[in-house]
Amino acid sequence: MHIKDTFGKYLEEAIGSDNALVAFSAFEEPAKVAVRVNPFKKGRGFDGQEVPWNPHGTILPERPSFTLDPDLHGGAYYVQDSSSMFVGHVFRELVSREVCPDSRPVRVLDLCAAPGGKSTDLAASLRELFGDRFVLVSNEIMKQRAAVLSENMAVWGDPNVVVTSDDPEAFAGLPGFFDVVVADVPCSGEGMFRKDEEAQKQWSEANVALCEARQKRIIADMWPCLKKGGLLIYSTCTFNRYENDGNASWIADELGAGHMHIDVSRFKGIIETEVGYSLVPGHVEGEGQYCAALRKTSEDDAVVPDSSRREKSGRRPAAVIPESLKKLFTVDVDLLQKGDMVIARPSGIASDVAVLSSALHVLSSGCAVGVFKGQTLVPDADLALSIAFRQDSYPVADVDRHTALAFLHKDAITLPDSEKGYVVVRYEGLPLGFVKNLGNRCNNLHPQGRRIRMDIR
Repeated sequence: MHIKDTFGKYLEEAIGSDNALVAFSAFEEPAKVAVRVNPFKKGRGFDGQEVPWNPHGTILPERPSFTLDPDLHGGAYYVQDSSSMFVGHVFRELVSREVCPDSRPVRVLDLCAAPGGKSTDLAASLRELFGDRFVLVSNEIMKQRAAVLSENMAVWGDPNVVVTSDDPEAFAGLPGFFDVVVADVPCSGEGMFRKDEEAQKQWSEANVALCEARQKRIIADMWPCLKKGGLLIYSTCTFNRYENDGNASWIADELGAGHMHIDVSRFKGIIETEVGYSLVPGHVEGEGQYCAALRKTSEDDAVVPDSSRREKSGRRPAAVIPESLKKLFTVDVDLLQKGDMVIARPSGIASDVAVLSSALHVLSSGCAVGVFKGQTLVPDADLALSIAFRQDSYPVADVDRHTALAFLHKDAITLPDSEKGYVVVRYEGLPLGFVKNLGNRCNNLHPQGRRIRMDIR
């Protein structure tokens, strides 16, 4: 791989000449692959090298065929670079010692969330720290990427996640609302050089400057939504000091924040920069990642969420929905309709979601339950994938790997030993979705957009 002399200069400025030499050698090596399991779903686990900063992360010895693994489709794990997982570590370290829930849920915004790697990590971390007492807003401005994010979060299955698609400036309409903002901002992508040749081709000094300015705009636009004393975790997948330490210092000086320190002495290979932390190939097993943490010190007029604020149109009163549907869940939920779809939301976050829905473009929240056909509920695939789903609500068919893959391929399967009607298809204890068992055949309710398209033989 040919690296421009100017990039070499940028890298040396950011991490030092000796560290840069190690990185240049590593750029020629193949990238490693890592996964992070969902601690709230039943999966088989993985053999490999433990990710030092994530108890649920594993670096694999080789890349398996993820597409042909039912556990991936059931949300039992997420494929995520090990360096990228460091952002989750910083989040857990700070939130566990700095954020104390009071009479309301902890509110977290993942500002640039697609495709969902960091959001799935944040959701699991928040649930481990606070149980049901949190709301995570996962935002992506690009519509196509937002749709992918929404799908990935549905498969992950945490009902306390709200997926939105808004420009950062829209969040200024919620001053002082969030306790924590995670901003993995769009960048020049130097940390992806080993995985993505296109990132190499697009690199230039002009693009670095463009990204630097865009990042400042993103943070400045959303800044009012972070409460005074709230935490900003700023990250990129690049190395240069302009987009990293330079912007983190600009946030502190111009917007009003203090830098926060994380002890990384127990982790081999993490480079402490002037105000943040840099993960560089050759020094760590993963790709490039930068992270800095700040506490907001500037004043903003905070709002007290008004639970009586009405959501945007398109929802029918929940009174027409049978209360018995609440028994499908292991937590207390509120029921509502969006179009024909019945939605269940954890009751503990209902007022916060109402406020969010009045100010933002909410793509999804809670869990899709299903659609009524006459008096019968046709269950939605997301219901089976939710960690709040009470699995004994429906008959369950435990299937082998071949049948699980056939179901995920959206083939016709038969379940001769199962009851007729709607049945949960489960693989090694992990729900994958629903079929309607007619006896001699099943109607496969796996979503067309999620089906396996490759040959499963």
